Amino acid sequence: MKVLVTGAAGFIGMHVALRLKRDGVDTAGVDNFSSYYDVGLKRARAEELKHGDVACETLDLADCAATRSLVGDGGFTHVVHLAAQPGVRYSLIDPAAYWRNNIDVFGSILEACRHAGTTHLVYASSSSVYGANHQLPFSEDQNVDHPVSLYAATKKADELMAHSYSHLYALPTTGLRFFTVYGPWGRPDMAPMLFTRAILAGWPIKVFNHGDMQRDFTYIDDIVEGVVRILSRPPQPAPPTGAPYAVYNIGNNEAVGLESFIAELEGLLGRRAVKEYLPLQPGDVRATYASIDRFAQATGFAPRTSIRDGLARFVAWYRAYYGGPPAGA
Repeated sequence: MKVLVTGAAGFIGMHVALRLKRDGVDTAGVDNFSSYYDVGLKRARAEELKHGDVACETLDLADCAATRSLVGDGGFTHVVHLAAQPGVRYSLIDPAAYWRNNIDVFGSILEACRHAGTTHLVYASSSSVYGANHQLPFSEDQNVDHPVSLYAATKKADELMAHSYSHLYALPTTGLRFFTVYGPWGRPDMAPMLFTRAILAGWPIKVFNHGDMQRDFTYIDDIVEGVVRILSRPPQPAPPTGAPYAVYNIGNNEAVGLESFIAELEGLLGRRAVKEYLPLQPGDVRATYASIDRFAQATGFAPRTSIRDGLARFVAWYRAYYGGPPAGA
């Protein structure tokens, strides 16, 4: 097995690449070091990869010829595609970034894997595809034809594109619908980082839908465990088309209220949050909650990290990286 991890200087990508390398897997990474958020953080992650003996090439994956050359000439047998334009709310501001980075780039990856005869392509989908669904927990059997953000629509499009390549070219593909991933080295545009920075600085935090929100917060180590497990289990041809194709939820299998999440963070930081209550934002959903039965059956996966333990590890990393004050200071 030789694995290419795209988006390797990203949050999930760095952790997946380092875990594979620690497991003795020949692993390399690629990233375009987008300026969507702090490039310095991405460079620091790249340094972590370097220390872990994982090479990380800089490349724009939208360049189909270059991507095909990378995958084919590199002799990669497996690809973990995590490079994407993330963020629900930003998709309202810059839609073109999502067409390019989530559609064009995924097309390049599919073409590269097709021509290279890739053994298994595992790619990041999102819980956002469930859109207007209200039945919890979310199941892979539910209809996902009503996305409420462009970000979600591009992730649904990726699943459809993957299915067509699996069907037409017998390319084994597995999409993983990630549910609110958090932990050390996390993205600065997500709630754990936003809230921690604001609470320590005494700034107000934005609490959307007036606090009536739930998320299936999933710790990064559990996500990585799931990715590693599924990577060596390419899907077999399955009805109705006979395509070697699969899509799974991967989450903590627990919906945590936003107010409870904030309270846990306040306790770890030793400070009270100043809350600014706001309405539900366009493109956002009130609750996410993953049914992981199908993924557990396929891989034996079970999340192991409670929200309390996961947030404690995140806060410890945040203080070490950003030099935040100790609890109660």
